Amino acid sequence: MISRSQGRSATAAIAYRVAERIEDRRTGLVVVTIPAGAAPYEIHVVPGQFALFWTQPNNTAIRYTVGIGRPGLYEAGEFYVGAKKEWPSWTPTPGMLRREPQKYGPLRNGMPGGLSNPLGARALYLFQPGRGDTFLRVHGTNDPTTIGRAVSNGCARLVNNQIIQLFNQVPLDTRVVLYPNGAT
Repeated sequence: MISRSQGRSATAAIAYRVAERIEDRRTGLVVVTIPAGAAPYEIHVVPGQFALFWTQPNNTAIRYTVGIGRPGLYEAGEFYVGAKKEWPSWTPTPGMLRREPQKYGPLRNGMPGGLSNPLGARALYLFQPGRGDTFLRVHGTNDPTTIGRAVSNGCARLVNNQIIQLFNQVPLDTRVVLYPNGAT
């Protein structure tokens, strides 16, 4: 479950004070130094930076560039990884069908996982206590041009090779913090 006592104030500062960055040219990943006291092995999404931080021991984090939810659809809060799926199937949510029936209506019965699926190669399903599945995901994408932009229906998305790498490291029940939009 969500670790409520670990590093709440320290992790809130992750987004705002990245002291140093080291880029691994082999993988394209960026390792950053974060404030002391941040709990390791958590996911923090900072929409103002289009950044996802996977915190590590010794005050470091791996920084990924992500696409985020467009205005009005991004939901800040504290979540946990309640499910993980490889090549997940996808079905538009009821909200998506209401907002854009012409676009999502033909897909109302969903689509199987695969290269053309909008969830990409892997998905981490975000849950909240008492609410269950929030329909928010950290997932791959079949459209890498959406990375670094606010275009999704609320989810955070990475390029497929990076979500595969992250997916393999993140266990169920991992704490996930989506910071308010406007956080930089």
